[in-house]
Amino acid sequence: MIFRSVRLKSVIIAASVSFIMGLVLSSRLDLTSLSNALESTPAKRGALEAPPKLQNLPDFVSLVKKLSPAVVNISTVQIREAGPAMPNPFGEGDPFSEFWRRFGEPTPRGRSREQSLGSGLILSSDGFILTNNHVIENADEIQVRLSDEREFSAKVVGKDPKTDIALLKIDAKGQLPTAPLGDSSLLQVGEWVLAVGNPFGLDHTVTSGIVSAIGRRIGAGPYDNFIQTDASINPGNSGGPLINTMGEVVGINTAIFSRSGGNIGIGFAIPINLVKDLLPQLKKEGKITRGWLGVTIQKLTPDLADSLGMGTPQGALVADISDPGPARQAGLQTGDVIVEFDGKQVKEPGELALRVAGTPVGKKVPLKALRKGKEIALEVTIGELKEEETLASATEKATFGLTVQGITPEIARSLGMDRPEGVVVTAVEPGSLADEGGMRRGDVILEVDRKLISSLEDFQKATAKLPKGKSTLFLVKREGMNMFFALKNLS
Repeated sequence: MIFRSVRLKSVIIAASVSFIMGLVLSSRLDLTSLSNALESTPAKRGALEAPPKLQNLPDFVSLVKKLSPAVVNISTVQIREAGPAMPNPFGEGDPFSEFWRRFGEPTPRGRSREQSLGSGLILSSDGFILTNNHVIENADEIQVRLSDEREFSAKVVGKDPKTDIALLKIDAKGQLPTAPLGDSSLLQVGEWVLAVGNPFGLDHTVTSGIVSAIGRRIGAGPYDNFIQTDASINPGNSGGPLINTMGEVVGINTAIFSRSGGNIGIGFAIPINLVKDLLPQLKKEGKITRGWLGVTIQKLTPDLADSLGMGTPQGALVADISDPGPARQAGLQTGDVIVEFDGKQVKEPGELALRVAGTPVGKKVPLKALRKGKEIALEVTIGELKEEETLASATEKATFGLTVQGITPEIARSLGMDRPEGVVVTAVEPGSLADEGGMRRGDVILEVDRKLISSLEDFQKATAKLPKGKSTLFLVKREGMNMFFALKNLS
């Protein structure tokens, strides 16, 4: 084998020399050509050339050393009322009666303790910490562990379930390390980012990746607007920072897309600009007060835009209007397309939802809409969003695996209906309860649990608190005929 290798090398060198000599004999060959030929030989490349270096890679080491101390581990305890003692199934004469007596009883005071883990970010040197609301939701005890292993009990200063953020406070001596907050609006797809957190309880784990998408909507609510990244995010990363190459926090890691519960390269972070807008109010009042328009809106499809006499499907289509409500008082009508709000163009429903939510209650805002192909100008006085109210999206995903949307006059006509009523099923998740129960795309839901459904808001209320384990009756119109379906809520 050694001989063969040496021989192969001799053949390669000989071939190279023959090639060069041929060039020298050529009348067109000059010194430059000869130099290029020598540089191109395998022997020359192997002897003199250094391996190519990758340029412009981020200095991850420096970033981690600087920012990792500002990331904390958050552990919570939720105390639940325990069930009755587990009886000995074999009777009192069983030789293992002592086992059942000791381990079949509830925990002290009849309670059980459930623990969970997450991450957080130190916002200020005096102990304010940012995390996800779902990390500390319903927690009876919250413990924060710093990078130097010190532990503190934390109290909740404020929280906002709609955007899934929470503000905590710990009392620690000395100045705590912090991380600067960046500008998430400057993020670009393909940009390098780092995720720091405590996945599966593994403290200060660092992963890298790129920004996969921005403005991603994943059905998390009316203020759905996420940064998507392929930096590994796993359970326990929630509440930790997403960091750009300038060492700035640009997002708060909050969700993953996974069928197994582990990372598959699709993670989501809340843009830090959204968080920065809410922090002052969260710190001062402990909650967020949002503006309310009183409309149900939906995305314009090319077909809907064409039926409304629009060339480009941009804007937010008004599918329903609350009565009473700011929109109704301002003169908006079902079927209007809102194209401008407070002087800014509205390209799609999500933009409108975020802008209305961030508008101060009582402010008079100019609004432009298209009605029957003509632009109209209105002025609306923004109301206050109550807990039971939303600037609703016209698409809602229910617990049964159904995706539904409100019915406009145009949609009603396309379905062969005389007037808009109920909500239409736009998708049925394969293998879901709705799928197994026989419901189909295009079905119109008229009643839920004997409650009349006339809008998406009615559907949201009817399905919000369905009893677990009990079948719910749906009245559905399919191809002009009414039929009932019974779906059991297992969630």
